[in-house]
Amino acid sequence: MRPDLLKRAVAALAGAVLAAAALPALAAPPPDLHAYVEALRTQYGIPGMAVAVVEHGQTSFQSGFGVRKLGSPEPVDVKTIFPTGSTGKAFTTAALATLVDAGKLGWDDRVVDRLPGFQMYDPWVTREMTIRDLLVHRSGLGLGEGDLLFAPSSDYTRAETVRKLRFLKPATSFRSGYAYDNVLYAVAGQLIEAVTGQTWEDYVREHVLKPARMNDTTSDHAHRFADPDRAWPHARIDGPMRGLGTQVVLGERDGLGTNVSPAGGVSASAEDMAQWLKIQLAHGAVPGGGRLFSEASSAAMWKPETIIPTNPAPAPVTAASSQYESYALGWFVRDYRGHQIITHDGADLGFRATVVLIPEKDVGFAILSNAEDGVPLVATMYHLMDYYLGLPQIDWAKAWGEYKTRQVAGAMAALKAQTGAPAKVGPSLPLAAYAGEYRDPWYGPISIKPQDGKLTIDFEHSPGMVGELAHFQYDTFITRWKDTGIEPAYVTFALTPDGKVASAKLKPVSPLADFSFDYQDLALTPVHAGGGQ
Repeated sequence: MRPDLLKRAVAALAGAVLAAAALPALAAPPPDLHAYVEALRTQYGIPGMAVAVVEHGQTSFQSGFGVRKLGSPEPVDVKTIFPTGSTGKAFTTAALATLVDAGKLGWDDRVVDRLPGFQMYDPWVTREMTIRDLLVHRSGLGLGEGDLLFAPSSDYTRAETVRKLRFLKPATSFRSGYAYDNVLYAVAGQLIEAVTGQTWEDYVREHVLKPARMNDTTSDHAHRFADPDRAWPHARIDGPMRGLGTQVVLGERDGLGTNVSPAGGVSASAEDMAQWLKIQLAHGAVPGGGRLFSEASSAAMWKPETIIPTNPAPAPVTAASSQYESYALGWFVRDYRGHQIITHDGADLGFRATVVLIPEKDVGFAILSNAEDGVPLVATMYHLMDYYLGLPQIDWAKAWGEYKTRQVAGAMAALKAQTGAPAKVGPSLPLAAYAGEYRDPWYGPISIKPQDGKLTIDFEHSPGMVGELAHFQYDTFITRWKDTGIEPAYVTFALTPDGKVASAKLKPVSPLADFSFDYQDLALTPVHAGGGQ
C-alpha cells in the first residue's frame, strides 16, 4: 500500500475508534427480562404481550410473548399490532408539532380561530381556549367528562362529538386544575382536519407514521382489522366486577369509537414502538436520517404545563410514589426515586399499554398487552426503571400483586355492603310510569320502554348499551347491558311532589369501574315520559 494511503487508512481507523469510544455503550436489558415478563404473563393469564427496549438509539430488546388470541395458535411477534390507548395522545401532539414547525399554527393559537364553530359551555372559555389548552387537561371539564360519547363505541361522528362540547358543564374554572379528559383530543383531531383538509387518520399516516418509518403502525381502524398480524382484545367480565372471572375474547369492534381516535386510536407493534422511542429520545430526529419534528417542538412536548396533585402511594407500593407529577403535551412528566420520567399509559377495551422514557439515561421502553390485567405491565415498568437507573431492586411483581389483591378485597367488601341487602321498598310508581323518551344535554336521546312486563333502557347512539332495568330498591334499578363488557349501572329516578318522574341519574355498580364508565355527568330528563308526562 502507498505510504499516503496507509496514513489515511490509519487516521480513518483511529477516527472510527475515537467515535465509537465517544458513544455510550449499551447497558443491555436485564438478563432475566424475557423470563420475567413470561412468568408474569403466565401467572396472570394474559394471552399475549410485547416489549421493546431502546438504549442510546439502538433496540436492545424486542420480543413477543404468548398468542394474539385465546384459542388460536398464532404467536405474538415483534410485528403484531396492539391498540395502544392513550399513549396515542403523543402521536396527535406530534402531528400538531409538524404543523407548528411548518408555521401553519402555533401552540397558543386560539382554537376558535382555527376551528370554526368550536364552542365550550362558557363563552369566555370558548374565546380563550388555545391549542395548548386542548392537550393538557386544564379545561375545567370533570374527570373523563363526555367519555360515553365514544366509550363504548357510538355512531356519533367526530364533528358531532366536538359540537356536543357546548353542552358539557364545567366541573371547575378554566385552567384552575387538572382533570384528565379525552374529548378535547377529539377537538385537536378535528382542528387538524380544518387546517390541512385531511382527516386525523390520513394526516397522521402521511405526516407522522410514514416519515417515522413506522410501517406496521396504523391510525385507521379499518387498516387495523385488515392486518392479519393483530392482537385481539381480552377481559374478565363474568365475575362480580369487571376484571374478575374468566379471561375471554371480546368483540374486536367493540372498543373505543373512531370519533375519539386522536385521544387513543393508534395501533402499533413492538418493533415500531422501538422506532417511536428512538425518535422521542432523539428529540424528533428519525433514525437513518430526516426529522419528524424540531428540537423546539420536542422541548415543548416535554415541558410540564399542568400540575397534578400527588399523594404517597399506599403500601406495599410506597416506593412508587412521586414527589411531583405534571402533564405536558401528550405526556406525563414525573419523578421516580429522584429521576425524571416521561411516560404515558393507555387502555382500550381489552388492551393495555405503557410507554416510558428516561432521558438522562437515553433509554426508553414500551410494553403492550391484549388484556386488561395491569400488574404484569406496571411490575415490568418498575423493574426496568430500577435496572436502568441503577437503583436497588424491589420485588415489584410481589408488591403490585399484593396491592391488587388488597384493592380487589376492598372493592368486594364495598360491593357486598352496597348490594347485599337491598331494602324491600318500591318502586313508587307502576313500571309504565318510568317509561318514555329521555334526553341528556350532551349525550342525547335515551329511551326507556316497557317490554314483557319489564323495563328496558336504550342509549340510542351506543350499540350494546341496551339492557333490562331490574328493580333494586326504592326508585333505583340495575341495568346489565346487552354488551356484557359495559359496566352495569344503577339507574335512580327522582320524582316530583305529584309523583311524576323528574329526572334520572346513573352510577356504576362496580367500585372499580373505570372513570369512562362512571356515568357521573349524565342527567336524564323526560321528554315524553309515561304516566301522563
